[in-house]
Amino acid sequence: MATQSDPIFEAVTAPGTPFELGVRGGMRRFVNAPSDIGQMLDAARAHGDKVALVDGDTRLSFAELFARSDALAATLGIERGDRVAICMRNRAEWLIAFLAAIRCGGVAALLNSRGSPAELCAAIDDVSPAVVLADRDRAARLREGGFAGRLVAAADFPVPGAAQPPVVAPARSDDPAAILFTSGTTGRVKGAVLTHENLMTGILGMQLSGMMVLHNTAKQLGIPVETILANLPQQAVMLAVPLFHISGLGAGFLAPLLAGSKIVMVGRWSAEAAAELIGREKVTMFSGVPTMMWDIVRAGQHLNADLSSLRNVGMGGQALSVGLLNEFRAACPDVVMGTGYGMTETAGSVAMGMGEDFIRKSASAGRALSLVEMRIETPDGTVLPTGSAGEIVVRGPMVMQGYWQQPEATAAVLSLDGWLRTGDIGYLDDEGYLFIVDRVKDMVISGGENIYCAEVERIINAMPGVAECAAFGIPDERLGELLVARVVGDALDDGAVIAEVAEKLARYKAPAEVRVDITPLPRNDVGKVDKRRLREDWIRTMEGTA
Repeated sequence: MATQSDPIFEAVTAPGTPFELGVRGGMRRFVNAPSDIGQMLDAARAHGDKVALVDGDTRLSFAELFARSDALAATLGIERGDRVAICMRNRAEWLIAFLAAIRCGGVAALLNSRGSPAELCAAIDDVSPAVVLADRDRAARLREGGFAGRLVAAADFPVPGAAQPPVVAPARSDDPAAILFTSGTTGRVKGAVLTHENLMTGILGMQLSGMMVLHNTAKQLGIPVETILANLPQQAVMLAVPLFHISGLGAGFLAPLLAGSKIVMVGRWSAEAAAELIGREKVTMFSGVPTMMWDIVRAGQHLNADLSSLRNVGMGGQALSVGLLNEFRAACPDVVMGTGYGMTETAGSVAMGMGEDFIRKSASAGRALSLVEMRIETPDGTVLPTGSAGEIVVRGPMVMQGYWQQPEATAAVLSLDGWLRTGDIGYLDDEGYLFIVDRVKDMVISGGENIYCAEVERIINAMPGVAECAAFGIPDERLGELLVARVVGDALDDGAVIAEVAEKLARYKAPAEVRVDITPLPRNDVGKVDKRRLREDWIRTMEGTA
């Protein structure tokens, strides 16, 4: 990726361009963005008869998608600022529901479709929605949990007709647009409030990064950007992550919608289904977790799957293992690979690495995006120098407004001048690349020594044959906690894994025990490795109750 001093960057963000930058409120912003994200989404109507969505046997054009969302918007009967809860699995009606809520000036509250009846009702009680839009299974769970409010089932969404949506005044840029619930493992779940500007900044930031890659490619090939754009076929994005998560909402839905791309939904994940869809729908872009990546690679190797259409593949949240990176490049040599770092509270990525920029430092999470201010701090707020690890703190127009009706929780992470404490430990190198070390709270204290699990995982992930791994602590009477690791891979020796960590890091950072098998690591509802479950399973095995 180019830096902000690069001539290409200056040209792409120059006055009068869609990505023109300016300063307002002490922050750099996209000055030509509308105040209401609904105005931005309406621009996608221009894609007309192009295929917008493939969901099983359902195929909708952009015109049909918007006609259905307009029909639903005409019946919602809500006012600006009313919450509209969306509670359904990934399906066409989810997209229709979100577009309808925004069209009416509502705030889309995105519920975890995998939640229990009690969890779903607790989230609904938190945001007090005017209406809940749910699929059949989730509707049944809500009624089981005691919800007695207004609910519209997806099967009852109206068909397009003469009724028109209400005319609402445009939102202000700082009005709430969506509430996304964080995946906390303990305590009360928090609803991150994302404003219209938050969401637009996240989307435009991704588009700007893509535009930079396109301009650099054009420069290398000696071809005008306009020529490439004129001959570029419609892109197809595989949507395999939940829409209630920011990566599904932003990168999987809103950004492709605005770009005129085809969104190809995957139901229950399987290598065979994903590979078949990639070949049949000519999927060009795919993002997922390591398990999904390995499935795609194996599909290419053993199922003779046609992966030739893939052009862009990305993964966020952790560094790719060297083995996976090399195998994916061998299976799909024309693919541009990338990674990113972000969170619900930042409306998506705040750092990104793509193409050769990513390959050169694949252990990093990339570099801060153009509108992101990033620094590394100690617990008392002291800013640390290059190369020193501390908490990653960010500021910019993509940072959430706060947690819904939780001022104390908001104040704990968000300063009055807009700096967000991410809860992640990392450092910046001398070129501005961000390296994630660990979560603030995901640290093992063994015998009085602090061990960052992600540091250990990075060493193990670099070993040949490792698909993925997780290091975590278990209770120990003598040491307080004992570091152990679960490793997924073929033909690996647990002793060799321990020795590798002991050699590359301090001896005390080596796991006391390693378990190797080929079973993928368990993950939570938003695709992150579920260390709590790993820890519980390990302890049950120790106690002989598994």
